[in-house]
Amino acid sequence: MNNETALTSRQIELLKKLYKEGKTIEVHTVEKTQDEIADELGITRQALSNHLKTLKELGYIRTGRGFIDLTDRALEFLGEKKGDVFIFVRIEPTKRKQVYESIRKLKIKRIHRVTGDIDLIVEADKTRLDEILEEVASLDGVRETITHVVLETF
Repeated sequence: MNNETALTSRQIELLKKLYKEGKTIEVHTVEKTQDEIADELGITRQALSNHLKTLKELGYIRTGRGFIDLTDRALEFLGEKKGDVFIFVRIEPTKRKQVYESIRKLKIKRIHRVTGDIDLIVEADKTRLDEILEEVASLDGVRETITHVVLETF
């Protein structure tokens, strides 16, 4: 029996929830307590613990004190394609501080403040590209965004 068919509908729901609420760092990570997640799913902490144990044994997640990471295997199972994207952002000079603060709150990998024709380079995972572009473009003070998707890293 392959591992994907071993997942219950609740475990699949849990993977999707963790993905949606996760914050991409170098892995897709969720920084919530297990009590919070169990409460949001309407299940007991014990039931959540059992599901997390199974997902961990199957290689879909890694857990530690205060975090749950989704593995590449989980992202692949959920149909998410990993990959990096760089969004170049031009900002109105008088609104830079406000835009910087707003962008810091987004679920992205890194923000680089740079010199030259652009003000920021936002590094993100391409699975969140549409969401991030919409949020960045809607910020008061953003003049322009230019997006570059990484095709290959050498």
